[in-house]
Amino acid sequence: MNKIFEIESIDALREYLLGKGDSNALREQLYAEFLKYSMYGDVQEWNVAVRLCEALAIVGWGEHEPLEAVRGRWFNGNPETYFVNRDGIPRFLDAVWSKRNAGYAIDYRLSFLHGSAENPLAKPVRLDGTVGECLDVALCNQRNWIPKNPIRIVRGLANCYEGSKPVVESIEKDLIPSLNRSMRPELYGCAIDAIVINVSFSYYDNYHCKTNYVIADESLKLKQKDFYPKLLGMYTEKEIEDNGYYLRNRFSYGPFRRETGKVRVDIVLEREFSLRPVPEQKRILSEYLIHAVEKVAERLKKKVDYDFPLMISDFTSILSAWNSREL
Repeated sequence: MNKIFEIESIDALREYLLGKGDSNALREQLYAEFLKYSMYGDVQEWNVAVRLCEALAIVGWGEHEPLEAVRGRWFNGNPETYFVNRDGIPRFLDAVWSKRNAGYAIDYRLSFLHGSAENPLAKPVRLDGTVGECLDVALCNQRNWIPKNPIRIVRGLANCYEGSKPVVESIEKDLIPSLNRSMRPELYGCAIDAIVINVSFSYYDNYHCKTNYVIADESLKLKQKDFYPKLLGMYTEKEIEDNGYYLRNRFSYGPFRRETGKVRVDIVLEREFSLRPVPEQKRILSEYLIHAVEKVAERLKKKVDYDFPLMISDFTSILSAWNSREL
């Protein structure tokens, strides 16, 4: 067990663990250790839990629910650490950290206990106490990942026109759960953790809170610096201000980060999209989603070992079923 914490790289850890022989005994030993640190109290204990999750991702979790240790950001910008299963459901301790002169400490006033698959809680429990022990050590983030749905659909803005609210609700309550349930990540490979598709709808809440996207001609290949000058050639400054116009490309692709297995795609939707009938909105959005994933696959197919055709086939089937269900 001590050796596991001495090995730095994931590749070296994989080689060491897979050469140990009896994976079942090793797995149970690792899981028993993980349970000890699932209620981590300081940075060092969190980092131990991260390494145990990395090791279990290699040897497999067996009959236990696979979890991933995530270091993220809370609303105020402070670090947040938590464990999630393949459906993104939090387990065990979800902690928000406070940055002090002496380092990081858990702010228990903002932290929750979620229980586990074996010992579920009816609802998250807010923890007692104020701030835990402070240590000047960096918070680790898991560097390998458990198999899970690689298509992550998120929203860039919380607002939208009234006509798109049923679509947004259907994405959150129907499409995303269907993807989590029916995609088959174990068959695609482990090079991709997530294709994060950020969908932003146009909206007009009031004069001071509005965004109406104008979709740029794709053939122009406009950059960020080109958008406003081009928009001024289409509308007056007053029209732009009154309507909250923003010229954007329909699709924007970020770089693939091999160390995290993530790539981001942004899709923006104009006001006219939200004026269409809901079934047509679903159909068009499905076409955009498939197009985005296919473009990512085209860019990465020679760079990573991943079964993009099978993943896209599964994704297309799930979208087709989603389109066929009435709201």
